[in-house]
Amino acid sequence: MDCQLFSVNWTKYLCKSYHHQTRHLQIIGGQRYMQHRFSNLRAGSSHNTIRCSMKSYRLSELTQAEVDSLKARPRIDFSSIFNLVNPIVDDVRCRGDAAVKDYTAKFDKVELDKIVETVGELPDPELDAAIREAFDVAYQNIYAFHVAQKSAERSVENMKGVRCKRVARSIASVGLYVPGGTAVLPSTALMLAIPAQIAGCKTVVLATPPTRDGCICKEVLYCAKKAGVTHILKAGGAQAISAMAWGTTSCPKVEKIFGPGNQYVTAAKMILQNSEAMISIDMPAGPSEVLVIADKHANPIHIASDLLSQAEHGPDSQVVLVIAGDGVDIRAIEEEISKQCKSLPRGEFASKALGHSFTVFAFMIWLRRSPFQTYMPQSI
Repeated sequence: MDCQLFSVNWTKYLCKSYHHQTRHLQIIGGQRYMQHRFSNLRAGSSHNTIRCSMKSYRLSELTQAEVDSLKARPRIDFSSIFNLVNPIVDDVRCRGDAAVKDYTAKFDKVELDKIVETVGELPDPELDAAIREAFDVAYQNIYAFHVAQKSAERSVENMKGVRCKRVARSIASVGLYVPGGTAVLPSTALMLAIPAQIAGCKTVVLATPPTRDGCICKEVLYCAKKAGVTHILKAGGAQAISAMAWGTTSCPKVEKIFGPGNQYVTAAKMILQNSEAMISIDMPAGPSEVLVIADKHANPIHIASDLLSQAEHGPDSQVVLVIAGDGVDIRAIEEEISKQCKSLPRGEFASKALGHSFTVFAFMIWLRRSPFQTYMPQSI
């Protein structure tokens, strides 16, 4: 994707096949309040209709209170979720593998004889050549980005006879959570496992829900093998987080857990970081978000792709389009969103997310002065 006039362009690591997504930070503009609605047929269906709508606002007509309301996120009531997750956390601590098998049968409808696989003992999965090449390119890009972050050990003599230095040491064992309940996310496996590989973590446990036949998604397995994962836990949800945190007969205990997940995964991470499990976590992840800022030079295809790449993650995702300046072909953007949403296997999820997403028209808005500077989206 070309870097357009007045734009900064972050190219995502996955450059072929699986997503081909680029983050645009662009200066873009607009006119007046309007509401756009898009209708698509669900992929693979000629009867069910997906309706995609994004409310639109003109920034100059909004009060500060209305802007603040737009920037507000929906809040999750974790108190009720904690009540559901705490018993799972305690049960896995007490019963280990047996509890993980029971919850996998209950939630994923899969009966497992073995919940953990040693990656080195598994055969290489067979993948289509184009898909394998896409993963290989993604691996190279992610690796190059993260290996550049390694800093050399430095020693400083801050006063005569006193030398101080900062030394980086890898975490011995880490747990990586790769969601798989409603979508396959091999790119997540790469983005989590490659930094662990570069850091030199000795034990890397990747947890992901099993397929219906009790196996590991072959795309995730390919990425796991390539990125140096040592064990795969065939489980998802709070039970998987608990197994990695406490350790079980077959699942190694880890020191830190990384990765996104639904509200139950997030709740389990929050509970366990403050428990006797003595683990740390990356962060409590929220719903997927993206803010796309575009001007008349921005490509409608790229705008729609960026919006939908996050909207398809789930109905609680939120995407925001900020248009700055005149000359933006909003109808072309509408048509492209409609076209791409129609082709998505997860178009229904995307359409629900678009229902509480919005477009803001602002006249030549500069990012540093934008009211949305404080929105701080997950992706921009």
